[in-house]
Amino acid sequence: MRTDLSVLYVEDDAAVRLGSTQSLQIAGLSVEAFGSAEQVLHRLTPGFAGVLVTDVRLPGINGLALLDRALEIDAALPVILVTGHGDISMAVQAMRRGAYDFVEKPYSPGELTEVVQRAMEKRALTLEVEALRRQLADTQAIEAKVIGRSAAVERLRKLILDLACTDADVLILGETGTGKELVARCLHEYGPRRQGNFAALNCGGVPESLFESEVFGHESGAFTGAARRRVGKIEYAQRGSLFLDEIETMPMSLQIKLLRTLQERQFERLGSNTLLPMDCRVIAATKVDLLALSAEQRFRADLYYRLNVAVIDIPPLRERREDIPLLFSHFLLQAALRYERPVPEVSPQHMRELMMHPWPGNVRELRNAADRFVLGLQGGNTGLLATGNHGSGNGTGNGGASEARSLDEQVAVFERHLIEEALRAASGRMSAASDLLRVPKKTLYDKIKRLGVNLEAFRSTAGTD
Repeated sequence: MRTDLSVLYVEDDAAVRLGSTQSLQIAGLSVEAFGSAEQVLHRLTPGFAGVLVTDVRLPGINGLALLDRALEIDAALPVILVTGHGDISMAVQAMRRGAYDFVEKPYSPGELTEVVQRAMEKRALTLEVEALRRQLADTQAIEAKVIGRSAAVERLRKLILDLACTDADVLILGETGTGKELVARCLHEYGPRRQGNFAALNCGGVPESLFESEVFGHESGAFTGAARRRVGKIEYAQRGSLFLDEIETMPMSLQIKLLRTLQERQFERLGSNTLLPMDCRVIAATKVDLLALSAEQRFRADLYYRLNVAVIDIPPLRERREDIPLLFSHFLLQAALRYERPVPEVSPQHMRELMMHPWPGNVRELRNAADRFVLGLQGGNTGLLATGNHGSGNGTGNGGASEARSLDEQVAVFERHLIEEALRAASGRMSAASDLLRVPKKTLYDKIKRLGVNLEAFRSTAGTD
């Protein structure tokens, strides 16, 4: 049984409350005792990890009313009622209203403990099933957003979901166009703060003169032109998430103020002396090495170490080329819907061209290529992969010409793609995949090992041979 479950025990008789609490604690149960229903109400929340035990006859709100209130909050919460002698009819009525069980006074310590332990086992199972359902729903949902079947993307999705469940601040690393804001939104949407606002700020897109007001807000009259109070991004993101993109461009003069805010979890609007609580998760993103910047005194080292709690490193598209066909197909469908055009057929030659391209602009560049393909702009001087900004700087120094690959490397990339498509079509069965590729099974095993193909990813829902 889970060890983090607890018992909420409500009894107005102090002597009975003390004795029952001690007997439950001796049995190894965690107990919180209360003298009235009103005192326990604040502890009843959806998904509460435990059970409720309450006497029926209480001053103020009685046990039956408390039962109704508890089940309104969480219909699956086990509620055990403690009844006096002669209240059996009332107990039967309570069972019909949704109570888990009842114990009649006077009861032995062992009797109460046995009923509570059974209720705890049921509650543990219910919470486990609900957690698995949420995990499955989140996994299915995130696969439609963070698209790809490569091992790198599988690890990325798992890390996002693992960190989303925490409240830790996160630093996202990734080249231009890899999808840093998408990852930040997933951290927000699959975490406990999903009901709050997601406030995004591109630190490089705000003039330095307005930056402090944009982040912290200001009071009326704080400076010339401040006609009324303005809520800043931190305040707007209360109980939600604050996303600071291109954090490396934040003015040095404001980095110390942000550091202090992150450490103390308090901030002031410009023109105010009132400290306000900072109740938001901070997600920062950068495409450069912040530690190297700090060595050059272009970024505060103390802010870097404060942000560098949990790190998500998004792989560039050239390191997960096996995801290109799936991503390109997805972007083709989106573009066809957006432009109200039919989905064009991609020839093997075009797919080879996509697979061999260095993609300095990463997923964003691939999306643009899909748009051009749907619009019929491939060929001629434009080309399927023409970007108009082929040498755009992304902080990595990976231009198109410098990414030229040897023939062996190009063959390996394409060979890996063909093998993975065959394994996918064969549901991970090696015999069927070797038949599709017309190679001996031993040869296929050798190629899978040499090319680093994640065979287990294709065997998740199929048998092996």
